[in-house]
Amino acid sequence: MPVQSCGPAPGRPCSHVSGLHRLNAAPAADVEAALLDCFGSRRWAQRLAAHRPYPDLDALLAAADEAGYDLSLTDRAEALAAEASPALSPDAAPSAHVALAAAHAAYESKFGHVFVICLDGVRPVEHPDQVLAGIRARLAHDPDQERVVTADEMRRLARGRIIGLVSSQ
Repeated sequence: MPVQSCGPAPGRPCSHVSGLHRLNAAPAADVEAALLDCFGSRRWAQRLAAHRPYPDLDALLAAADEAGYDLSLTDRAEALAAEASPALSPDAAPSAHVALAAAHAAYESKFGHVFVICLDGVRPVEHPDQVLAGIRARLAHDPDQERVVTADEMRRLARGRIIGLVSSQ
């Protein structure tokens, strides 16, 4: 099941900038492109690239979190537009595809953007149930409450993707 996790955002190629040392030393444009793979806001990526060098991964993750909290609604919308809804594998039961498609449609109709959930640490076999349960639970949120939850999920996704970016060599 393709899910939102610590790999590059769906539809974005993997970057060639990896490792914290390389991230600190690479040209700003390359770093921004790599960071856009982690979180689809140009302002966020530019801010992280501009504040290099980072002494360690914890400092980079703290800066990513801080930059995530400072985003405007437009910046968040840009990042959300770079995400794709979690989907089932093609060999899943047709009824599961129908249920998930209906849940995604209801979510997108209510909130106006794709459903995002960080599934890092969740066993792959549990992903479909987690996604469906997450959508159903979050459909009960009001828009302001869901905006907060979505922002938290986006920051979690970005953290996992950054860890993957600097951990790969």
